[in-house]
Amino acid sequence: MLRGEPLKAALANALRDADGLGGQERRFAALVVRELSRHQRLLDLAARTLGHPPGKLGLTEDQALVRYALWRRLFCGEGWTRIGPEVRLPGPVRPRTLKDDVLQKVVESPLPEPSLPDTRAEWLAIRYSFPTWLVTKLTEAYPESVMEGLLASLDEDPGLHFRVRPPGTRDAVLAALAEEGVAAEAVPAAPDAVRVVDSSHRVFETRVMKTGRLQVQDVGSQLISEVCRPVGGSMAGLTVADVCAGAGGKTLALADFVGATGRVVAGDRSRRRLAEARERVRHFSLRQVAFPHPLPLSDADVLLIDAPCSGTGSLAREPDQKWKLTAQEISKFQTTQSELLEEVARQARPGALVVYATCSVLPEEDEVVVEAFLAKHPEFTLEPVVDVLGVERAALAAQGPYLKALPPRVPGGGFFAARLRRAPQG
Repeated sequence: MLRGEPLKAALANALRDADGLGGQERRFAALVVRELSRHQRLLDLAARTLGHPPGKLGLTEDQALVRYALWRRLFCGEGWTRIGPEVRLPGPVRPRTLKDDVLQKVVESPLPEPSLPDTRAEWLAIRYSFPTWLVTKLTEAYPESVMEGLLASLDEDPGLHFRVRPPGTRDAVLAALAEEGVAAEAVPAAPDAVRVVDSSHRVFETRVMKTGRLQVQDVGSQLISEVCRPVGGSMAGLTVADVCAGAGGKTLALADFVGATGRVVAGDRSRRRLAEARERVRHFSLRQVAFPHPLPLSDADVLLIDAPCSGTGSLAREPDQKWKLTAQEISKFQTTQSELLEEVARQARPGALVVYATCSVLPEEDEVVVEAFLAKHPEFTLEPVVDVLGVERAALAAQGPYLKALPPRVPGGGFFAARLRRAPQG
């Protein structure tokens, strides 16, 4: 990963090639890789104060070893007695130039207090291991009361959340899980969301999971599907176009909402991700989902644009992305998002609902894109999400007329959505 490969791919490849590891060891390895990337800035600051800045370490393996030793010290509270045996691997397995006595000093030497940063934004960026430019952007968008909770949530390993299938059966599924010895609880922000309370992975071996009653899906992602519903009504029988379907998480939810009498047409520019969506649709035997090319957008009652974005709302799950993002890339995403919204809206029939969504928490990819679009298109009106979510859930997940699902108030990642209604003819 330190050589530039995406974390998810690097981890998948390493675990695929690793023989003799059990499930618990694999989960620990995955956790450590995410943690070292997640807390990289803070760990490197500690390393510098101890005289081992990353730039002076010749091997990327040495960088990883110093970060690991400091992570075990600072975040796990372990001493050299525990850490020493963990890092004493045979040379062929662990290329390195650092000797054990150097690593022992990293673990045991007193850690001097670093000098205080000049600004509050920089302090937050160091404390929660974010690039300063990104935290500065966020502090311009959110009040102090929101900032620390948001950064803290994006700086920790996210829990697993599930969507109950079919919709409206959450109590029955929770009871069934309890019968199988899996502790789970309802998540108030979304009507079909549940969270498994214990940290084991037994839920994946339950009858509930194996019979398709649960789907792994972030709570905010579930809410995006929710705001595609008509006000005060059901989606049963409607035609929905999932324009940027990706791996199909929202496609499955929309298919459950429209039912056997409705239709979901899904597409994506990534063939690999669309192939994954097709496989998931086959797994759940959803005959109401099709993958035509091109998508017949003018036939749809609802058009969902889950636009390509910076993914700043998903940094807890993919922490390496925060070190790759730049302000210039955010501008490029904004251009792509605006063009995509224009293209889809142009094909929407009169009376259709266009839902624009992202997994970004940056306003320039969210409200700014929507408001610029509305300024040029008087034939579209903005419908407040409270009309669909209700006052109680909107208090958790809305900001003004928009869906703004921000952790920790809404657990999981950060998500945005806007409802744009094209005026009916006449």
